[in-house]
Amino acid sequence: MSLSIGIVGLPNAGKSTIFNALARAHRAEAASYPFCTIEPNKAIVPVPDQRVEKVAELTNPKTVIHSTVEFVDIAGLVKGANQGEGLGNKFLSHIRETDAILHVVRCFTDDNVAHVEGTLDPTRDVEIVETELLLADVETAGNRVQKLQKQIRGDNSLKSLVELAERLRGHLSEGLPAAAFPERESEKAMELLKEMRLLTDKPVIYCANTDENSMSPDCEVLRAVAAAAEARNAPWVSICAEMEEELFELADDERAEFLAAYGIEENGLAQTVRTGFSTLGLISFITTMSNEVKAWTVQQGCKAPQAAGTIHTDFEKGFIRAHVTAYEDFVANGGESPCRAVGLVHEEGKDYEIRDGDVIRFLFNV
Repeated sequence: MSLSIGIVGLPNAGKSTIFNALARAHRAEAASYPFCTIEPNKAIVPVPDQRVEKVAELTNPKTVIHSTVEFVDIAGLVKGANQGEGLGNKFLSHIRETDAILHVVRCFTDDNVAHVEGTLDPTRDVEIVETELLLADVETAGNRVQKLQKQIRGDNSLKSLVELAERLRGHLSEGLPAAAFPERESEKAMELLKEMRLLTDKPVIYCANTDENSMSPDCEVLRAVAAAAEARNAPWVSICAEMEEELFELADDERAEFLAAYGIEENGLAQTVRTGFSTLGLISFITTMSNEVKAWTVQQGCKAPQAAGTIHTDFEKGFIRAHVTAYEDFVANGGESPCRAVGLVHEEGKDYEIRDGDVIRFLFNV
């Protein structure tokens, strides 16, 4: 399952530094001037999951493979991006191709890295980016309405769709995101929104990029980001991008000591990746076959045959049943065979809904 998260924000907010840390390599140039990134950089990032590691400890496979999320580093937006300022149209098109947005908000001060707006103000910066995304959506919706109005002249059955598109345009023009469109759950609206790929319809994660002096949740700049996220019913994470890059230069034990010194249990990158995974409505199930432990990505609510199809299309076509062990049972009893001996391996059919962390063995016939 190929899913991607676009990293957006104002220039010099630290997007490329965060991307570099995510990629564990300096793939994206990070510099202190606007539009350092023009073409988007991409990195496939594993989702931290101790369950996969624990299953591997019990089965001793040759390979261990985690679920992944693709992160896309997109150049900074500025005021007027929807009208092409700062190559805005090109950058907006890159965002449109992603499934969700990681909105990086500058929460650090650095005299060597210019702020495009001159001062540190997370609330203002969030509004600038969101306004540009919204204005771009208003234009997209307007173009769609015009196209439908031309088509309706020869096909009166499109009247209801034209009216729906006009209501959506009106909603956006009032400064409201597509995600809050009252009719979005209707079948026609879902089809229209899917076709238009509106920017404000995408799930958003707010990412406060701090420095070592503003990592406390009580810090004013972090409270501003938290308030913005809460107002939009969206998750948020805090990360010190420069520190995260430095962490990957350390050995595992040194990294643990470094985090402990700051009272941090888990680094910001791990939180960011995991939050992105859940924001996209994703879960993982685990297989232990061919001397390999692997986490597979599916949408919440996925049924067993479709989950089997993520491994191979033949698994879905010839699905017979699934042998399912809850992760907790698998670990508590020491693997599949001990679980089977005490009746904890369940046979499930086509209507079984995959649960996060299930350890599954599929039976199929082709």
